[in-house]
Amino acid sequence: MNLTITKAYISSDGGWFMDVFNVVDNDGNKIRDKEVMDYIQSRIETSAGFVPSRRGSVGVMPAEEHTSIELAGTDRPGLLSEVCAVLADLHCNVVNAEIWTHNARAAAVVHVTDDSMGCAISDPKRLSTIKELLCNVLKGSDDLKTAKTTLSAPGVMHRERRLHQIMFADRDYERVEKAGVRAVEEGSSRPQVTLLNIEKDYTVITMRSKDRPKLLFDIVCTLTDMQYVVFHGMVNTGRIEAYQEFYIRHVDGLPISSEAERVRVIQCLEAAIERRASEGLELELFTDDRLGLLSDITRIFRENSLCIRRALISTKSGKAKDTFYVTDVTGNLVDPKIIDSIRAQIGHTALQVKRNSSLAPKPPHQETTMGHFFGNLFKARTFQNFKLIRSYS
Repeated sequence: MNLTITKAYISSDGGWFMDVFNVVDNDGNKIRDKEVMDYIQSRIETSAGFVPSRRGSVGVMPAEEHTSIELAGTDRPGLLSEVCAVLADLHCNVVNAEIWTHNARAAAVVHVTDDSMGCAISDPKRLSTIKELLCNVLKGSDDLKTAKTTLSAPGVMHRERRLHQIMFADRDYERVEKAGVRAVEEGSSRPQVTLLNIEKDYTVITMRSKDRPKLLFDIVCTLTDMQYVVFHGMVNTGRIEAYQEFYIRHVDGLPISSEAERVRVIQCLEAAIERRASEGLELELFTDDRLGLLSDITRIFRENSLCIRRALISTKSGKAKDTFYVTDVTGNLVDPKIIDSIRAQIGHTALQVKRNSSLAPKPPHQETTMGHFFGNLFKARTFQNFKLIRSYS
């Protein structure tokens, strides 16, 4: 629904929970439309009835509209262009897709249909050919890790949740250095994540980072996939910065107990925050959809030495609406003259420059994370003394 959470308070005790969320629309306005509020309430009430054992799973619902392809491999310039060219040659029409890159790794969930039939591809031989050719593209000539291509049964899944799981399984949280490529994360812009145990009850995680849409979703997905449960939490956002604090335990009821586990949790949460960060120049394409459109667009990007850092592909009623975040091959800003040339090839009305996220202002000086942390820590200890927070291991 494109709602933004500005503040949140999360608490659970003895099998019950009470969560409070302050939300606004895309323009930062309060939600006043009763129909919208009723819809939100009905969706939340429906979701609250999910069976707990399915909480950490990815839902797959029967459908015949498309075939879902999951990709993971080493990122490199022109990779998406090569993938799209293979799909176009195999008469696969890309109807929806989302592509993330992080720490020299790339992952994608792509929904395709048969170009002639307009439905999911079911022929086992054809599916095998698609998988084999895409694997060859992903492996390249210097892939240090095994590239992965998975074809799922026709169905509907939560793409963003699945992308987190793919990149987590691909261990994108392990830092790598590539010679000649600008480090994406300067010290001042890197998320700050700290962990501290409160006696034997909880591990407290505090995070400070640039605010952006779906930040809380990304954090909670990662904690869930790592088998941690959030018992209490607080989220507070400013103009450009977000502060989050969570009291967690592992599903076995214990807090984090080793230094190796602590380091891994910090790395994974940093990766969760960074994966969806909108790095580079945002370009939006809106034009008539056709077979091979995405292949042609990404080929033009590749020929002009653009790297696609993240992409969201969608089609509806014969129209394609695609968003790309691009940099040059070194990870720096793109020369405006190159963008003008690309727009001349594609069409100035079809390809619009939305914004340059690399030029976002630096956050103003605020209190340190540790200062916030101890303030909330003392409150938590007070709650424990009054037995408002009890341990249910």
